[in-house]
Amino acid sequence: MTANNNLSEIVYFHRKKAGLSRIQLAQLAGIGKTVIYDIEKGKQTVQWKTIQSILYALNITIAYKSPLMELYEKSKNNNP
Repeated sequence: MTANNNLSEIVYFHRKKAGLSRIQLAQLAGIGKTVIYDIEKGKQTVQWKTIQSILYALNITIAYKSPLMELYEKSKNNNP
């Protein structure tokens, strides 16, 4: 994620484009409506599991990138 694309802006943008209120998104994600407000306002102490629920409800995926990801993937495939 770049500095210009922070999580609060991304969640807000997707929620608005989906035509969802905060309450509707909270219900879809199975969380409290206050958390949606907190994320959209940039609160930094939201649990990762909660963020994952919101992203899933908005059909947003996260791609893990690093110079070592290819090596990591190979190591996973070699370990049963």
